[in-house]
Amino acid sequence: MPVESGSSAAARQAKQKRKSHSLSIRRTNSTEQDRAAMQRDMLEGQDSKLPISVRSNLLDLFGQIEREFENLYIENLELRREIDTLNERLAAEGQTIDGGDLSKGALKAKASHSTSQLSQKLKTTYKASTSKIVSSFKATTSRAVCQLVKEYVGHRDGIWDLSVTRTQPVVLGTASADHNAMLWSIETGKCLLKYVGHAGSVNSIKFHPTEQMALTASGDQTAHIWRYMVQLPGPQPVTDVSVTCDDDVDFSDKDEADGDAEGPSECPTIRVATTTLKSHQGVVIAADWLVGGKQVVTASWDRAANLYDVETSELVHSLTGHDQELTHCCTHPTQRLVVTSSRDTTFRLWDFRDPSIHSVNVFQGHTDTVTSAVFTVGDNVVSGSDDRTVKVWDLKNMRSPIATIRTDSAVNRISVSANQRIIALPHDNRQVRLFDMSGVRLARLPRSNRQGHRRMVCCSAWSEDHPTCNLFTCGFDRQAIGWCINIPALLQEK
Repeated sequence: MPVESGSSAAARQAKQKRKSHSLSIRRTNSTEQDRAAMQRDMLEGQDSKLPISVRSNLLDLFGQIEREFENLYIENLELRREIDTLNERLAAEGQTIDGGDLSKGALKAKASHSTSQLSQKLKTTYKASTSKIVSSFKATTSRAVCQLVKEYVGHRDGIWDLSVTRTQPVVLGTASADHNAMLWSIETGKCLLKYVGHAGSVNSIKFHPTEQMALTASGDQTAHIWRYMVQLPGPQPVTDVSVTCDDDVDFSDKDEADGDAEGPSECPTIRVATTTLKSHQGVVIAADWLVGGKQVVTASWDRAANLYDVETSELVHSLTGHDQELTHCCTHPTQRLVVTSSRDTTFRLWDFRDPSIHSVNVFQGHTDTVTSAVFTVGDNVVSGSDDRTVKVWDLKNMRSPIATIRTDSAVNRISVSANQRIIALPHDNRQVRLFDMSGVRLARLPRSNRQGHRRMVCCSAWSEDHPTCNLFTCGFDRQAIGWCINIPALLQEK
């Protein structure tokens, strides 16, 4: 039987390819008129509210898509034929070399050799990529040791905000959707005092820098200033319920606990505010003390932030300019600066250092609601957003962030440690993560069915000088948690 030469076989394949391609072109051209007729029939036969011109354009576009798929289908068939031809040639070469069964001999050796080469290449690539991932994990893990120390349970609804006093005695304050604010003993977890003066959700709580006064913001469109006096309980010898990362404690029934069996039912109660601030026309979502404690600033859903005099409770300035509801406000610890956050994806920096000039700067670094923006002890602002990013800004040059942290969940009210300059990020997905100011991840607070938050984490707050707990978090699981965060000395030196 004569054997066809390689050149004649290649010529025959090229001729068949040109023939099939020309047939496809003729077939495509021959169906253009049929498609146009079908389009006219469809336009006339269907009952549609679209104009004829729009329907015609749509049908034309769908026709172009169909032609593209048809061309791809034809090219796919041609490629399959070429693959079959190459397989036949490989099989013929294997037969001439071995002279026996094609599944044995040289063809099998070639196949195994090529397979081993491919396998080795995949392994090398996989090892190279995974080694980079593992090295990045090694660089960021074990930098911080996080230990759950105490839980504060007693609110009947989610906790929006929490804060730690800056004067002695050091206590924890929480603001809840159950219309109450509570003060807690950090060591024992017992409620020391309850404020029930608001008629709506308590959205924020902040303590006076030098006196025993608290500032709370509420959904009843007011902010209240109220004085408190608390006495810390003595140390409890054996009844401590501290939980470390490895302890086995079941929290399964705490979602239904209302706290009546604990201290809140026995807490002293304050019912009337010392000062009530009433100028807003919407929910007051946050409030804070300016440096010195003689003025306060409030942020509201009426798109304005108000500056009040504490002694006279008079409105000093109304800070307008945001296009949507405000979400947070924060004051600088040592300067007369205020930063407000909004759902309009911006945060604004208000400067009151010069009494005659009140300047404002607008920053558009996010693509979704800015949930909070806070000052650090230095010259930085840290902003968090529902766009799942946190950005660090330099007050001296706010054109672009100096660091960007990208996460997998929306970020709520963040806080920055003054001493260690660590950012605590509370997330919608129940996680709390710690980063340094350059955006390097340090740790994730432990969370499981047995410890940590079981619902959205709303806020975080640092306490620099407390011996046992230096970070607090709260969420919509109606509890606040005290953590002990230990950073290695080598990392602190950085």
